[in-house]
Amino acid sequence: MSDSFEGAAMSEARDFDRETKDVEGHRYAYDFDLDVMHKYMVRAFAPFFRPGRLLELGSFRGDFTRRLTPFFSDVTCIEASGEAIAAARGRLDPSVSFVHATFDEAALPHRYDTAILTHVLEHLDDPVGVLGRVNDEWLSEGGRLFIACPNANAPSRQIAVKMGLISHNTAVTEAERQHGHRRTYTLDTLEREATEAGLRVIHRSGIFFKALANFQWDALLKTDIVSPAYFDGCYELGQVYPDLCSSIFLVCEKGSRNRGR
Repeated sequence: MSDSFEGAAMSEARDFDRETKDVEGHRYAYDFDLDVMHKYMVRAFAPFFRPGRLLELGSFRGDFTRRLTPFFSDVTCIEASGEAIAAARGRLDPSVSFVHATFDEAALPHRYDTAILTHVLEHLDDPVGVLGRVNDEWLSEGGRLFIACPNANAPSRQIAVKMGLISHNTAVTEAERQHGHRRTYTLDTLEREATEAGLRVIHRSGIFFKALANFQWDALLKTDIVSPAYFDGCYELGQVYPDLCSSIFLVCEKGSRNRGR
């Protein structure tokens, strides 16, 4: 991403309701995301969950939140889109708490034992600053933060580069920009920002080997061409080749910003 684009991104006013809308040729959330990736994210995360309070940073319309609530009795969501919160309230248990604010503005009453940030960091103007708040203010002692992002090196994206549809693996496309993306992560750039924020990375991996674009997967989901066993195989292969997954993720614990200095 060029410096000029980054500067423009930092200065423009954000309309979080508009950013969640579908745009021409690109959906904000595909069936593949909701029905396939969310299931496998929970499978990858669950062994590392800490019991206690859960904080979800960026809950959108509550689709992923619903998959998390069986693991936690105390759930708080921070979401900047009022429209998304209204939709989420209609599908989640009333016990789920919502904070309508940006991560910079949010004031929370507790520290949390598990914090979840899935496909959100790439949208943030100041990702290291937000990760720093999680580390310094919101994680309990022994708490864990889970960060998942779309992977720049996913085969589907690399194929799009070879086809001339995307200029390079880490490019931000126009459709992604309209959805509020500021950058596209690789495992090394994701870990660099987590470390800069003071977090201690204890686990890194990928979720679901992916050679097809989301719209292609959505078309396949309407057929019987791909079996549940095939989906499981893509998930298991992703554990072997995390750099070729649809999403990459880190499990982090509370650390010190001065560590290593």
